[in-house]
Amino acid sequence: MKKKKLLFVLNPFSGKGQIKNKLLDIIDIFVKNGYQVTVHTTQCPQDAMNLVEEKAGKYDLIVCSGGDGTLDETVTGMMRRENRVPIGYIPAGSTNDFAGSLKIPKKMEKAAEIVVEGVPFACDIGSFNGDYFVYIAAFGLFTDVSYGTSQELKNRIGHAAYILEGLKRLPAIQSFHMKVEYEDQMIEDDFVYGMVSNSTSAGGFKNITGKDVKLDDGMFEVTLIRMPKNPLELNEIIATLTNMRGSTEYIYSFKADKIKCISEEEIPWTLDGEYGGSHKEVVIQNEKQAVQLMVKADAKFLPKQS
Repeated sequence: MKKKKLLFVLNPFSGKGQIKNKLLDIIDIFVKNGYQVTVHTTQCPQDAMNLVEEKAGKYDLIVCSGGDGTLDETVTGMMRRENRVPIGYIPAGSTNDFAGSLKIPKKMEKAAEIVVEGVPFACDIGSFNGDYFVYIAAFGLFTDVSYGTSQELKNRIGHAAYILEGLKRLPAIQSFHMKVEYEDQMIEDDFVYGMVSNSTSAGGFKNITGKDVKLDDGMFEVTLIRMPKNPLELNEIIATLTNMRGSTEYIYSFKADKIKCISEEEIPWTLDGEYGGSHKEVVIQNEKQAVQLMVKADAKFLPKQS
């Protein structure tokens, strides 16, 4: 019987490098489930992306381990291919937002079991001016925190690293004047923050992305926060986000499958927590059910069998 082939791409430095202690156990789980395993440790930025784009067709399953950035690279590489194969994910970063959305456990051996014993889930992926993101594109307040925070600090204090860096910036809140178009609507305002997401959490905060989030419905959850005029308004915004009360006079909240953002100045964006370039105009589109990700066979978010 022909053995199935598995390519295991891992970032050995993600999240304190804890995968080094689990590597043999993980490979053993793959082999016991009938896979011939090829292991590749990432050597530089975009290594995972280029490898997956080039070599994925030779394998039955691609598995990546690292933080959200490693997953982003793996999915981006797959999106650039015509023939796509399923992806398994073993989270190993300091903040693994999307693993939480997919109900993938933090325990690496458990995640490895889901990779080989689970089922493929056709998940929406975002396209962003020709680039791709898995679960969030964002601009403004706090968005440069994640790529401006050192790997060492992320490893040491995890979520707190993002919060501490963010709080340091509060006295100098910058706003961006922007037109946002979606469906037949147009909003023009000064925003301190915006996110286009397909996730149940962002930056380690659960339920901040909106209600009734479905990862395969072809729709993004969009949140745009207006510039607060004083500390009271800022407190109101924080309270709204914490309690997820939907749109208020300070926050626009809606669902869309495509959104266009136009500004007079170049605005820096992040894609899945990594720097996504500075742009005056962006078009963000939902690529519905574009990539298959391995999840637990009894995951509640799986589509009902008809």
